Amino acid sequence: MRITAKIDYAVRACVELAVAYDEGFVTAERVGKAQGIPGSFLLGILNQLRRSGLVESRRGADGGFHLAADPARIAVADVIRAIDGPLANIAGVQPEDTSYAPSAAALQQTWVALRVAMRSVLEQVTIADIASGELPDDVARLVGDSEAWVTRPFGDEVELRGGGEAEHRG
Repeated sequence: MRITAKIDYAVRACVELAVAYDEGFVTAERVGKAQGIPGSFLLGILNQLRRSGLVESRRGADGGFHLAADPARIAVADVIRAIDGPLANIAGVQPEDTSYAPSAAALQQTWVALRVAMRSVLEQVTIADIASGELPDDVARLVGDSEAWVTRPFGDEVELRGGGEAEHRG
């Protein structure tokens, strides 16, 4: 999954709104400055989040932006869907709606499994979790594994597993 700058900025903007949730409406300038998000880009993101119902806005001296729900009720997956649509699609098609030649039929199941794996993290972690720095135990366990922090570059040495299947090393 590729996390675009727009998704990263949207989640960070929601986290900043979560930090100020009890204060009421917050200006886009404050959010942008706190998170290092370019102003004009941020306004478009906040308006997209508003159209999706995740953020409210108000004009005037006391205006700005505010999360439309308690941050503990907004999952990272909700923000991603508001900005980018479904978590997993293949050329604009949902994984369950794909079809392949018999030799690649298991690819559909692979894409569905990938969506399940993404949901298991992104639907569990809320904006409040990120704002508090306290991730759910299941997610904390995942990032506690040292292998989680290792990037495997493309073209790494490939070894064959016992049954002749390729296994990537690195």
